[in-house]
Amino acid sequence: MPLKKSDIEKLKKRLEEIRAEMTKLVEETSKEVKSEPETKGYSQHQADEGTDDFTRSIDLQLTDKEIRILQQVDRALEKIEEGTYGICDISKEEIPLKRLEAIPYANMTVAAQEKFEKEQI
Repeated sequence: MPLKKSDIEKLKKRLEEIRAEMTKLVEETSKEVKSEPETKGYSQHQADEGTDDFTRSIDLQLTDKEIRILQQVDRALEKIEEGTYGICDISKEEIPLKRLEAIPYANMTVAAQEKFEKEQI
């Protein structure tokens, strides 16, 4: 059963909220990663520098994940504008409303997502 306009409007609002959250997180994390600690190199213990580098690496990984989510959110918003939101990019089947409520930026059915991930490995 196709999505109702009211469902699409609710999901669009949620997508816009997620987009704002992710954009803010990416910007904040990027600033943290780019800023050089003032104490680096000045009698700081090597283990402390290693911890700082590890933390910076984790921050970069989080930023990468957030950027991928942002891309998926943008794609979902495009699909709303195109009138294809809720249709799987792979199988062209309808994505169940429950899945979209859980993951509003989902662009594949669960079966298509599983197949896609298996082929990626």
